[in-house]
Amino acid sequence: MKKQLYFLAIVTTIVSCSPNPYKGSEEEYNSKLKTYTETISNKVPTELPAVSKSTISIDSSYSKQLYTFKDSLNNVAASSAENNRNVKWIGTVNFNLRKPNFIILHHTAQDSTAQTIRTFTLSRTQVSAHYIIDDNGEVIQMLNDYLRAWHAGSGSWGKDTDINSSSIGIELDNNGKEPFSESQISSLMALLNRLTKEYRIPKQNIIGHSDIAPSRKQDPSAFFPWKTLADNGFGIWYDDTLEEAPLNFNPELGLRIIGYNTKNLGSAVSAFKLHYMQRDVNSVLDQNTINTIYAVYKKQ
Repeated sequence: MKKQLYFLAIVTTIVSCSPNPYKGSEEEYNSKLKTYTETISNKVPTELPAVSKSTISIDSSYSKQLYTFKDSLNNVAASSAENNRNVKWIGTVNFNLRKPNFIILHHTAQDSTAQTIRTFTLSRTQVSAHYIIDDNGEVIQMLNDYLRAWHAGSGSWGKDTDINSSSIGIELDNNGKEPFSESQISSLMALLNRLTKEYRIPKQNIIGHSDIAPSRKQDPSAFFPWKTLADNGFGIWYDDTLEEAPLNFNPELGLRIIGYNTKNLGSAVSAFKLHYMQRDVNSVLDQNTINTIYAVYKKQ
């Protein structure tokens, strides 16, 4: 018995003194993590071609929030599962930052860019976006692209029910009752050009707040030039000549395939019209609306 205990003690000592078999992968994990931590901590806006930009001073609350997330990213401590078993930590070397897959466009519904900046820098408002584009074309970045802004709220597109986690939010300085300026749309397209290339965002995934939340939102307004964007490769549009929809075409199913939540069909129809028809924005599903839904459906 003593010999067995002695042998067990020797084996235990050897195992405890053996080198960490995951040391190399842990070092690589930490190296990658450091790079990504620096990436999400970057507060320098990326230059856009032929677009003037401005920056705002970042208050201490932004940095405090950012460091909270940095601490979470760097946490490699073991945790416990619900069954009280310890969860062992071994870092993988195969990972990267989450990639945004949608761009959601909004109008600010406020009187000025300064007012919107103030709204986004007060914690009590609980709302934010990655970018604001002023009426004069100035672009203000307020959050790193990889981080999750609070611009979409409760909404969905297709099967995606957490749009904030998968999107970049862009706010256009506009009260919703006036046309968007040429400088503003020019800057928007320059920004969209960079974002879609950098993150490989499909053109059909450039949509409006009203598209993802048809029962709640109506932005950007009917003044927004969706066709102009689509003509330049940002978003989709239908052909000038509308084809008659087949008799067996189901417009509700067509809207769902495009991405709309049709639980409230009237709201979905109104949101579709706000984006693609921009005249007589209502919930009436007449033949012209059905034909337009069919035309957009075929572009998917």
